[in-house]
Amino acid sequence: MKRVIVVGSGAGGAAAAEKLQGKFQVTVLEAGREFKPFSFSLSVLEKLKKTGLFFDEREIQLIFPSMRVQKTENKMVMVSGTGLGGTTTLSAGNALRMDSGLKELGIDLDDEFDELYRQIPITNDHQNKWSDATKRLFEICREMDLNPQPIPKLGDYERCTNCGRCVLGCPSGVKWDSRQFLKAAFDKGAKLVTKCKVLKVIIENGSVKGVQAQKGSNVIFYPAELVILAAGGFSTPVILQNSDIECESRLFVDPVLCVAAKQKGSLQNKEFSMPFAVQREHYILSPYFDYLSFFFNKSWRYPAPDTLTLMIKLADSSTGSVDHKSIKKTLTGIDKERLQEGVELCKEILSRYGIRKDCFFLGTINAGHPGGMLPLTREEAKTLHNSRLPGNLYVADATLFPKSLGNPPILTIMALAKKISKIIMA
Repeated sequence: MKRVIVVGSGAGGAAAAEKLQGKFQVTVLEAGREFKPFSFSLSVLEKLKKTGLFFDEREIQLIFPSMRVQKTENKMVMVSGTGLGGTTTLSAGNALRMDSGLKELGIDLDDEFDELYRQIPITNDHQNKWSDATKRLFEICREMDLNPQPIPKLGDYERCTNCGRCVLGCPSGVKWDSRQFLKAAFDKGAKLVTKCKVLKVIIENGSVKGVQAQKGSNVIFYPAELVILAAGGFSTPVILQNSDIECESRLFVDPVLCVAAKQKGSLQNKEFSMPFAVQREHYILSPYFDYLSFFFNKSWRYPAPDTLTLMIKLADSSTGSVDHKSIKKTLTGIDKERLQEGVELCKEILSRYGIRKDCFFLGTINAGHPGGMLPLTREEAKTLHNSRLPGNLYVADATLFPKSLGNPPILTIMALAKKISKIIMA
């Protein structure tokens, strides 16, 4: 049986491993360790916050090792998951189909989405779990003809306890994440190596022979007949570049900016993340409690239960890059204009809620949906394989997206990874 190495255990890697195990012998290499939900008491951390000890977002890794925070040269905050399940464990659990850009290239993922809908419990009816504040925001958006829609969720939200910790790792197992696909793959015989950071792909005579990885203090060669890179939009391009495979400076990151206000008893910190969304041409709006801003942005000085926020998630320009040293990403003029448009719309919504416009404050711009540095083209619609790659090397994550979705990408990444796996099996 041919050996396949899958690099990364997030959305793309787990979907590929689950699909391929059986026809191939799959080994999943994960740079992080077993995932554990955030366990600290938020009330204790709020007290620590008042001491001024929290001053840099990268400190979050000291209390929550599964969340990795990096900063660009101009100090934009970049967030990713490092651990089994990748960023899916830290996501809001959104199940949005966002493949219009791929369809424009001639890539049909209908069968793969249908397969995902059969495999994963997806909840669309969760309004009975919404707080009064969320219900009121939803009604205001309807009154403004913004067409708000509940966001489909990965998991069984009837069991949701409204702890507000979706993006810190669901402690009650309500939210589905890619570890469920990994378990299915392991039950069929797949192997797993954690705390194993892949450095580069080993290529000889135009063919991949395996990968070189750092495991503790040792550098180990893992042989394979086929390699799938699904380490995420920040890490996959670095592995490719370390392997002398050129990427494009087309990094997008889906920047997030929250508009917040003091609203006593809003209890948004006890709401599950992103219950509904307003879709605009270049961004979405959604209720979202931003923990990074709450702990590290000095403007966020009110107690968590009294802070009401709306999030803007932007489909940013594809102008950036990442290498083994740093992430280079700046917002373009048009990005800033669109963000400001979103800010004004959020202020209008919150004003109708009853909050004075001079009471608003902004969050820290942060981002966590990177991709785009090896974008698919129309010529690759059938193979899903870039010509720069050896024939037995594939990429199966958001690195392939031709442009920013400006929306949660998990379901679309998994559908693309399944399609790639079918091509490999064929």
